[in-house]
Amino acid sequence: MPKFVIEREMPGAGDLSQEQLRDASQHSCEVLTDMGPQIQWVHSYVTDNKIYCIYNAPDEAAIKQHAQQAGFPANKISRVKAIIDPTTAEV
Repeated sequence: MPKFVIEREMPGAGDLSQEQLRDASQHSCEVLTDMGPQIQWVHSYVTDNKIYCIYNAPDEAAIKQHAQQAGFPANKISRVKAIIDPTTAEV
């Protein structure tokens, strides 16, 4: 299944409390459950003013549908073409 990086512009995201992050996560998961198994949230990175989310989904339309239903921005959606890590450098 294709993997996507979603950039969500959310001023003050880095100042959200653990409770606020938990509530947002629970809401996201509820929407994902309603959408079915074709879309999966892998994990997210919270920075000062953005949240970067990694999702497995059939297409960009599913990502946009989730964002709309959950009420989260999806300012930029990028399909992952490859994944590299330090083992990629090994011969």
